[in-house]
Amino acid sequence: MSSKLEQLQDLLAPVVEALGYQCWGIEFLSQGRHSLLRVYIDQENGVLVEDCEKVSRQISGVLDVEDPISAEYTLEVSSPGMDRPLFTLEQFAAFAGEQVKIKLRIPFEGRRNFQGLLRGIEEQDVVVQVDDHEFLLPIDSIDKANIIPRFD
Repeated sequence: MSSKLEQLQDLLAPVVEALGYQCWGIEFLSQGRHSLLRVYIDQENGVLVEDCEKVSRQISGVLDVEDPISAEYTLEVSSPGMDRPLFTLEQFAAFAGEQVKIKLRIPFEGRRNFQGLLRGIEEQDVVVQVDDHEFLLPIDSIDKANIIPRFD
């Protein structure tokens, strides 16, 4: 996790949790002059638009005071949705048995994209089975990971 992302996580997670939500994860996509700060929130009964608005107002106030992002950016507060992103080892462990799509920052065994069955975790690695091969992907090298929704 980058130091900017850690700083944002440390600043915003307590605000989200104080409002009664779980801070599922934070993405900061620096895109030149127009960056995007996306905060995922969750709770047991799901997340409504009103929940996102409430958290967004509170986070905006904190960001205005603390000013951790010097460039122009857009704040987006969202539920994790059906294609839920995974950020932590605990989240990967909780969703073992699901189909996932994972993109790495740097290639592992010659590839950056993996899609298969999430087996769980081993120490600091995420275990993914692609066809008949198991891959142990270091959590620190994962750029993006999402659950692939099932429609049974």
